[in-house]
Amino acid sequence: MMVVGLTGSIAMGKSTVARMFAELGCPVFDADAAVRDFYSSDGAAPIESAFPGVVEGGVVNRERLAARALGDKDAMARIEAIVHPAVAERRAGFIEDARRAGHRVVVLDIPLLFETHGEASVDVVVVVSASPEIQRARALAREGATPAKFEAILARQTPDRVKRQHAHFIIDTNGSLVESRAQVEALIRAIVGMPGREFRHA
Repeated sequence: MMVVGLTGSIAMGKSTVARMFAELGCPVFDADAAVRDFYSSDGAAPIESAFPGVVEGGVVNRERLAARALGDKDAMARIEAIVHPAVAERRAGFIEDARRAGHRVVVLDIPLLFETHGEASVDVVVVVSASPEIQRARALAREGATPAKFEAILARQTPDRVKRQHAHFIIDTNGSLVESRAQVEALIRAIVGMPGREFRHA
């Protein structure tokens, strides 16, 4: 089985590409969804202990947590120390389930793949990319977005040009959805016959 690490900077179209993989029959592990699940279950207590006042109704308020931590390296490190091991456990279980089901390709949708050094634990790295102009326009069109928030998020992420340099494959989303989907279909055909390896999670 091939384990694909799918990543891309903010507003590059990664989530859309992930849905395309799923629609084409590839199991997709959504790291952000795993974090949301963690924040509404086992993660609420340790996050509240580290950042009092960010939990509402037993669920971590991500906007409030971001306001406390964004731009603060020490705060981000505390969050990551709590969240990353839990997400890694969920990811390993997902991969094992896909393996047992006989899938030939599994996709790990991980926004911070390079930032967490997750590229060493996958067979293929796929980077979703678009021009800086399109990226910025998409990001600022989102509800609640501001230029300051956008720049703060970018500052935390490995630059797109670096991600592209270290990618095995690049999905270019500057064009239409039809064009992006054609790239995903071609990519699946290219990797489905590649020899996979045993997955080693961090």
